[in-house]
Amino acid sequence: MSHVDLEHLWPLPDHGELRDELLSAWDRDGYHDLTHLREVLERLDELGTDDITVVLAAWFHDGVYDGAADDEERSAQWAERALPTPYADEVARLVRMTVDHRPADDDPAGCALSDADLGILAAEPERYAAYVAGVRADFAHVADEDFRAGRLSVLQDLASKPSLFHSARARELWEARARANLDREIAELSQG
Repeated sequence: MSHVDLEHLWPLPDHGELRDELLSAWDRDGYHDLTHLREVLERLDELGTDDITVVLAAWFHDGVYDGAADDEERSAQWAERALPTPYADEVARLVRMTVDHRPADDDPAGCALSDADLGILAAEPERYAAYVAGVRADFAHVADEDFRAGRLSVLQDLASKPSLFHSARARELWEARARANLDREIAELSQG
C-alpha cells in the first residue's frame, strides 16, 4: 500500500501537509498500518458515512500507535493540536472513544467510527488471520503468555457486548461473521 493510494481519501484538500504527516505515521509494520487505515475508510463509505469529522477521526484514530496504553490519547491530542478549530474537539472525542468502542446509542458519529474500526472482526478467514498476526506483531515486545491473556481478555470483553456493532447496517453486514471469528479465536486462545 502506498501513500498515493490513500491521498484522495483525505477530506481537507487545503491541509495536504497534515495528510502527509498522518500517512507517514501510519506507514509502519503490524496491524495498525496503512492497510488498516484504508479498510476503516472503506468501511465508513460502506456504511454510508461521509461526515468529514468522522472521516478525520478515522485518519487520526491510530495516528500514534506503538502498543502503549495511551496511544489513543496521544492520537487525540495530535488531532487537537493539528486540526482546524471546527473539527479538533469532536475528532479528539471520537478518537478517545476507540479506547473501548462503546459509543452512546445517540452518537451516530461514534457508532460509525466504532463499527468501521471493528469491522475487521468480520473479515474473511485469510484476512482475519493476517489481522491476528499483525496485532501480535504490534505487541512483539509482550511475552507470549502475557499476550495470550491480554488478547483473550480484550476479545471476551468485546464478545460480552450484546452486539459488536452499533448501527443496524453494520450488524447486518458484519455481526454474524464477526461473532464466528471471535468465538473461534477465543476458543483457540483458551486452549493455550
